[in-house]
Parts: sequence; structure tokens; C-alpha cells
Amino acid sequence: MAYRLTLYTPLSQLGRVGKKTARLLKKLDLQTAEDLLFYFPFRYDDFSKILTVAQLKSGQKGTIRVRIDLIANKRSPVKKKLLTEALVSDSSGSMKVIWFNQPYLTKVLRPGQHVLLAGSSSLDWFGLELVNPSYEVIYKGKLPLHTARLVPVYPTTENLSQKQIRWLVKQVLPLASLVKDWLPKDLKRESSLPDLGQALWRIHFPTSNSQLERAQHRLKFDELFLIQLKSQALKQNLKKLKAAQIPFQEEATKKFVNSLGFKLTNAQRKSAWEILKNLEQPHPMNRLLEGDVGSGKTVVAAIAMLNTALAGYQVVFMAPTEILAGQHFETLTKLFKGLDINIGLLTRGQKKIKTKKITTTTKDKLIKKINSGQLDIVIGTHALIQEGVKFHKLGLAIVDEQHRFGIEQRARLTTYHSPLNTYSPHFLSMTATPIPRSLSLTLYGDLDLSIIDEMPKGRKNIKTKIIEPKEEQKTYQFIKEEIKKGRQAFVICPLIDPSDKLGVKSVKEEYEKLAKIFTNLKIALLHGRLKSAVKEKIMEDFLKNKINILISTTVVEVGIDVPNASIMLIEGAERFGLAQLYQLRGRVGRSHYQSHCFLFTESQSKKVKQRLKALLTAKNGFELAEKDLELRGPGQIYGTAQSGYLDSLKIARLTDYKIIQEAQEWAKKIISQDPELKNSPLLKEKISEFTQTVHLE
Repeated sequence: MAYRLTLYTPLSQLGRVGKKTARLLKKLDLQTAEDLLFYFPFRYDDFSKILTVAQLKSGQKGTIRVRIDLIANKRSPVKKKLLTEALVSDSSGSMKVIWFNQPYLTKVLRPGQHVLLAGSSSLDWFGLELVNPSYEVIYKGKLPLHTARLVPVYPTTENLSQKQIRWLVKQVLPLASLVKDWLPKDLKRESSLPDLGQALWRIHFPTSNSQLERAQHRLKFDELFLIQLKSQALKQNLKKLKAAQIPFQEEATKKFVNSLGFKLTNAQRKSAWEILKNLEQPHPMNRLLEGDVGSGKTVVAAIAMLNTALAGYQVVFMAPTEILAGQHFETLTKLFKGLDINIGLLTRGQKKIKTKKITTTTKDKLIKKINSGQLDIVIGTHALIQEGVKFHKLGLAIVDEQHRFGIEQRARLTTYHSPLNTYSPHFLSMTATPIPRSLSLTLYGDLDLSIIDEMPKGRKNIKTKIIEPKEEQKTYQFIKEEIKKGRQAFVICPLIDPSDKLGVKSVKEEYEKLAKIFTNLKIALLHGRLKSAVKEKIMEDFLKNKINILISTTVVEVGIDVPNASIMLIEGAERFGLAQLYQLRGRVGRSHYQSHCFLFTESQSKKVKQRLKALLTAKNGFELAEKDLELRGPGQIYGTAQSGYLDSLKIARLTDYKIIQEAQEWAKKIISQDPELKNSPLLKEKISEFTQTVHLE
């Protein structure tokens, strides 16, 4: 090689890489030698056991060291496929080997050569044979790459073979020692983590399972540690900011709680107390309040709002939809009835003020009242903070149902300053999406967590049933009877448009089908491609019972509370994660009516049935969330795709709970001892690089 290989060498300059291969590598986002070093295998074929022909059994994976006796190309009598057949042998016996559509092999492999063949054997009419095995010619002093070892298997694209990727990785592996090892030495020593260069070498070509596990642990730790370090740094930065110290108004709070007409659950009391203690601190609260749909998060938030308003500070309460913002306005107006608390509602379609009574106003007048501090609580959508609103004295910001709210957005909101004071607001995020512990630690490591894990007494359980095709008509009849009683129904489908490939129901197909079944009922269609104003109008009509059945995609998963709806029918239930099904089911059961959830599935898979049954037996959403993570992985299940963090995980998984905890403990320790990372310049450089490359919104 006439040039010196570096980490930044373009892959087009490596041996055996022409223009076509370079294009294929670029499709995999592989352009430099360093990219290839950090392109990790997704599994390993264990061909480390070298067997004799006699030892090989049907269905067994392994490697045989054999001599090629005969090799030739021929056409198969069936379908006229091009086959390459070989007869191979060792001292224990001989066997047949077949490759499909690889005629060039007769030029690569010749009779008399000694080769290693790795794959799974199978039994046909004529005895044991190997089909499409990996092969390597044995040369003295050359270590095997594709056989006789733990063989890495990489994600690839069409026309780019595993052999090509392995060959290229082998060329760049010596550069692993040049990659900066940014982990502090004492951390590596105390956690028994190998050096980065060593881990990179062994992740690609381990010589044993234990070696592979150590390499995986190191590289998983690296990814998770950066996330935790970023979160802890944000937490530390918040401690430098000043927030209004909001004292606990004990007498007023007790009076408010006693006026509710129901008793708070212990979980509500505990969460409210955690929030109130945070509000007393001189630096901003940054807390996530998590609880099932209907567990009473709004009342807990109202206690925080009351204390903030009585201390002379404003509260902004942001909801994901206009309808939900309107519902929160009505709820808080009732909760604070008789109290001297002024509330405003600002959305695209609604501008209201509640002082002595509720009045409608203009946008300009409303903003003027907010900016002058005449309103204690302002409710709206997220557009609220971009509407030219300059709060007079903002003390508390609450975001409802926004687990999709990015870490940087949270940080920006928490560092918002009112024009008339330099205080940053306290921040409270609320979600009804059950989040597994590992996901909370990874995505919400910058937030303190309060959990409402019990439901108010007297709430009826939602009767949930898995419905097979033969039970459909009976279920439709039941729905008709419920609607006659005045109830309403949601019907949820996985897709907007029909799809031949996926074979699952779409809202458009379902609308046409149900219009013929429920002929005298008002049915509406809702999906994400509709304009915002149209969606809002449909949801408003459903809320007012102008629509009997709402056929929708998962856009209703968050943001509409319809107490009169008592039926949730989910088509293609197997297409959804358990956490998402749980969230959808929570759209009903919002009042004293007995509610029902029907899971329609055409799948006969035992695995699918077993997974859906978990929804019937799980005690709460958190238990389901853990199960869902275990079964399906994070992906889109928790709506975290835009968090940025999950995209940065190449090798770590959210099921690596112990490593997540370990990474968090180390991040806390390092940031508490050295907040500016002055003693760890390489670590500081790495976290800066991570912040620039990972999109955190």
C-alpha cells in the first residue's frame, strides 16, 4: 500500500474497494476507516468447533477441515437453478457440499485443496450435506476469518457480502490503537473495563465468548455513559440557576385538598409532597410525574399551581392539543372555584379568561394580561411560548403528555427568564405513558421522577377481551347496544391507507366496512394527515357526542378525554406494543360507566396471543412496559424516536439495565467531583462532540 492508513482514510482507498462497493458502503453510512471500526456486528455464528465429517450431525453448526475431491457446476433438474456441487473428505469420511448461484467457485476452489467449511448440515435422500457454507482455503500461517471461530455477522445491504465487510474490517483493525480512549483510567480500573482499542478489536474478531462479553460491556458502557454524563451535567447546571423559592402554603393547601370531594391516594400525596419540597429550593425543579391514565396527575399538578400562584408567581400549563388545553382550563376552573386565582386559555381557536367569571377575549388583550402579571395560570399548547408571550413572573412550567419533549427543549424551558426577574421557572413534566425504569434512566436522567402507581378507589376496571374473527359480528352487536344506551366508541387501526404487503387494517378500509355495519350511526374518520383544524373539529364533535364511532389511527393515543366513550376496539392489535395498547385502552374508562376494550386479531401465533394476554393480566402499566421492552425493544413503542438518544445507541440496549445503572452512578460521581471536567480533558472533548452529533429533540 503506497499510502499510510489513518482513521480518516476514505474506504474507497482500501484494497478491493471499487466505485460500486464504495457506493454500497456509503448506503450503510460507512465512509472512513473509523466508521468501519465502529460498525458493530449484530450477532456471531459460532463456528469455533472444528469437527470431522463423521462427527457432524444433521442441523448442527460447525466447521470441518476437509480436502476437495471433486467440484463442478450443474443445472438442477427442478427450476433449472445453477448449482456448484463438491465432494469433500477427511480421514473419517466424505460428504456432499452444495452452493447456489455461485458458479465462480469452480475457479476459486480446486480439487486437492484443503479448506475450512462452516455452516449448518442437513440430511437429504443421499445422506448428510452442507448447503451454502462459508469457505476458506487453508494457508500456512493465515488465521481464518470466516470459519473456525466466532464469526461476526454485520448489518448489510444488497450486493455487499459478509465476506467483503469482514475483509475490510480486518484491514482497518490495526487502527483501533489510534482511537482516543476517553474514559478516565480510574473508572476503567475500578469497573474492570478493557481499553477502547482492545474492545474494538475484540468486538469484531473475538477468540472466546468471555472476550466478546468484556468488549460488549465496554462499548455499551461508553454509549450509555455519555448519555448519563450529559444528563448529570444538565442537572448540575440547573443547580447553578436561581429559581423562586415557593414556600409551602400549608393552611391553603389543606383547605384545597379537603374541598375536592374525594380523598387523595397515598401515591398522590407522596408525589405532591416531592414536588412541593422541590418548589422550596433556590434552584429549578426538573421533575417527571408519571402515572396511569386516570391516576390523578392533574390534581397533584393543581396543588403545585396553587402554591405557586399564592406565592405571587405565574404558572404556564402546556398541553399537546387544543382540545386537551380546553379541558384543562375547564378542570382547573372547577378545582379553583371560590379561590382568587385568575386563569387564562390561549390556543389558536380559544382565548378565554377566568377571573370572577369566564369571558372570551382577543389574543392581544390576553397576551397583555399575561405579560402584565394579571393572570396566575396560563393554559395553552406548546405554541404558547412562541406567541410573543413574556411572562411577568413565571415560577412554574408544566408540560402535559409530552414524553416526546426533547432534553434540550426541557433545558431551554427551564432556563427561560421572565422580563421582570432573573429567576428560572421550576419545571414539571407529566406523562401517562408507562415508561420502563431503564428508559426513564436513559432518556430522562436529567429529571427527578415521581410515580403515581395506584388508582383512585371505586374506579371500574376496563373489561378487556381478545376477539378472533369468528367473534366479530357478536362484538359489533354488543357495540350497537352500548351506543343505544348513549355511549360512544373508538376504533383504532394501525394504518391510514390499505397495504397489500402488510396485510393489516387501515382506517379508510375500516371506515367503509363499519359504515355498512352501523348504518344508522354517525361515524367519523381521523388520522395524522388531516389538517390540524380538521382534526380538532372532529375531536370536538366526538367530545360533544355528535359522533357515535370515531375510527382513528393512534393520533388519539394522547390528547383527548371523552368521559362518555366506553368502548375501545383495536384492529390488528398484534401490530401495537403493549405499552401503546395500554395507553389506547386508557382513552376509555374515564367515568362511572363500565368500559370495554376489544383486541381484534387475525393472528394465530401463540406468541402473539401470549403477548396480548399480558394486557389482560398485568397489574399496572409499569409492569407492562417492562414486558414490552423485553419483547419488542424500544423503537417507536414509547414514542422516543425523536429523542436522539436512542439513535446514538449502536450496541447498547435498554434491557442493559445493570450497565445503565453503572453508567449513571459513575456520571453522578464524576460530575459531582469535577463539574467542568477540568481533570478529564478527553472526556470533556468527547461529551462536546457527542452533544454536537446527537440530535436531542
